[in-house]
Amino acid sequence: MTTYLLAGGGTAGHVNPLLATADRLRDRDPDARILVLGTAEGLEARLVPERGYELLTVARLPFPRRPNRAALSFPKRLRAAVDEVVAIVAERKVDVIVGFGGYASAPAYLAARRTKTPLVVHEANARPGIANRLGSWFTPYVGVAFHSTRIRNATFVGMPLRREIEVLDRHAARAEGIRLFGFAADKPVLLVTGGSTGARSINATIAETVPLLLGAGWQVLHIAGERSELVDPGLDGYTLLRYCDRMDLAIAAAELAVARSGSATVSEFSAIGLPAVYVPYPVGNGEQRFNAADVLGAGGAILVSDADFTPSWVGAELVPLLRNHALIAEMGALAATVGVLDGADRMTDLVARAAARR
Repeated sequence: MTTYLLAGGGTAGHVNPLLATADRLRDRDPDARILVLGTAEGLEARLVPERGYELLTVARLPFPRRPNRAALSFPKRLRAAVDEVVAIVAERKVDVIVGFGGYASAPAYLAARRTKTPLVVHEANARPGIANRLGSWFTPYVGVAFHSTRIRNATFVGMPLRREIEVLDRHAARAEGIRLFGFAADKPVLLVTGGSTGARSINATIAETVPLLLGAGWQVLHIAGERSELVDPGLDGYTLLRYCDRMDLAIAAAELAVARSGSATVSEFSAIGLPAVYVPYPVGNGEQRFNAADVLGAGGAILVSDADFTPSWVGAELVPLLRNHALIAEMGALAATVGVLDGADRMTDLVARAAARR
């Protein structure tokens, strides 16, 4: 029996590919033992047990970015976390460690190096995080979600996708999506989403320009996020949701999307062939802008900065695009040329190659 320790978490961008890979490992080897290493504070604390995997936790250790008291104590705390993972590797007889970035990954990578356990790394963003850059020095098995990702020993595998996206037939499922969200079948749908927590700037601009969008002959599915305070204006053809638990059908119903360019969003839309207007999150190290680079270069998306995504931009740029159905269809076909549906299989193949070397 092979024992895998999958490390990562914090955000959906780390947890979702981890779970997709875990599911595929379990599909291929039902007898395998799959453990997940995360933190008690991250999204994994809820999602991993819900999926039926055992969660082991280590302390949340952000890399210090400036000299302060936390920076002085960081080496000691990191050594303690690495010692914990080394003990897990020994006690649970771990055969392979697979890291997806996030706070739990760095201790796992250092433990893999100390115990000489085969290590595999997956980098979901076009701009690699600190933990994964560290891990890439300890293994030749580094899978990346985007061709443009620059990291040591990179192998393109794409994004391990949720099963419901992986098997989605967008055209066959469109009718079900149209019925679920209460739309007319003879008008196209614009999907607007800023992620589970929403995007205030996108929400504000869309809320102000809904009449323009409806006037262009489109319907709008607006997933505003759980923290949104938007009020539904009750316009025919406009559906406002705080949260959507059937994103597969939302994608199937849509002909075009407006969204943040998180790695999972870009990967899912491209894999399905859904063209998009991406509005990168303006905070952080700029990884969202880079996540859209491949599909942008292929012609399957448009990029607009958060500051420029205003009602005037919608009127001058988005509304004319909505009226050009042939261009939107072409963008969808071009997006699909860079999309990957079998990322979970490719990542699992990489794990199998590392396991064979143990």
